[in-house]
Amino acid sequence: MAASIITRDVFGTLPDGRKVERIVLRGEGGFEARIIAHGAVLQALIAPDARGGHDDVVLGHDTFAGYLAERKFFGATVGRYANRIAKGQFSLDGETVQLAVNNGPNALHGGLDGFDRKLWEIADLDEGAEPAVTLTYVSPHGEENYPGRLDVRLTYRVTGPTELSVIMEARTDRPTIVNLTNHSFFNLEGATSGRSVLDHELTVAAEHFLAIDPNAIPLPEPPRPVAGTPFDFCEPRPVGERIRESDQQLQSGRGYDHTYCLRRDGKLGLAARLEAPRAGRIMELLTDQPGLQVYSGNFLDGTISGKGGKLIRQSDAMCLEPHIWPDAPNRPDFPSPRLDPGEVYRHHTVYRFSVRSP
Repeated sequence: MAASIITRDVFGTLPDGRKVERIVLRGEGGFEARIIAHGAVLQALIAPDARGGHDDVVLGHDTFAGYLAERKFFGATVGRYANRIAKGQFSLDGETVQLAVNNGPNALHGGLDGFDRKLWEIADLDEGAEPAVTLTYVSPHGEENYPGRLDVRLTYRVTGPTELSVIMEARTDRPTIVNLTNHSFFNLEGATSGRSVLDHELTVAAEHFLAIDPNAIPLPEPPRPVAGTPFDFCEPRPVGERIRESDQQLQSGRGYDHTYCLRRDGKLGLAARLEAPRAGRIMELLTDQPGLQVYSGNFLDGTISGKGGKLIRQSDAMCLEPHIWPDAPNRPDFPSPRLDPGEVYRHHTVYRFSVRSP
């Protein structure tokens, strides 16, 4: 791999005067990942298309003011617990923990002031053949009412000419729960293209998904087979091909907003493939997590503007969020989010880009 370049500058300033830095990691042929320390956000991801051009493929804002004004999780690192916990409540070693309820009757994405709203420390830059930035955040015991101090370490690394790797680790000083993810909204035609993602072809390496109630909490039942339902993406099909079918689960999620059950066993493997028909841009997502949240941007309602000053509307982008299953602290039949002292929580996700052959 040819030598890559890291640059570092100030992206904005918090109301208390603290500077928010941005790190740019460069791969080959114009591939770039731009990361800001506030929320450990993937602010931009520049990838080639089949015609020799380049586009930013993640939604967000051109300036820091946009990230401060609205909490929409664009590109953010989400924690302590990504996705939802029913009624904001769970038990741990006989103690009941009550979290803030910030999404209807449920806790969502770490609470009122989650990791996406924190200024992370830039702990290390690696300017070697695989350029990387490592960010750290220390969440004190009792933050958002979660038990235990949590020391989090996150590394964004360019691991191929057009490949970005994200590794998250966490340690605790007392029993707790943890479930982290990156919450990027992808449009492989380009963030400012004005094109819908409904014609993107999606493949998901999962034969089961979690059915949800109207508040997006998994129903008290085993994972459902995707076969014979609009949730079957075992073979490539457009995201919007069946999204308007009269299906109770599509009604509950207002589209796709469901966890697919992956067979990972802690090993990195292909979870999803997304292809844009016009740009010919392909993204493969690999992860070691047991679940993949597929969200078709159902609640993007045109009330805010993003990059290029364009209003962000429904189906302008979609999320593919690898993580532990939602409400797992209350479901002993789900993969466990428990973390004990002496253990290390690990999460590895890779975004691998290519283009369609002529």
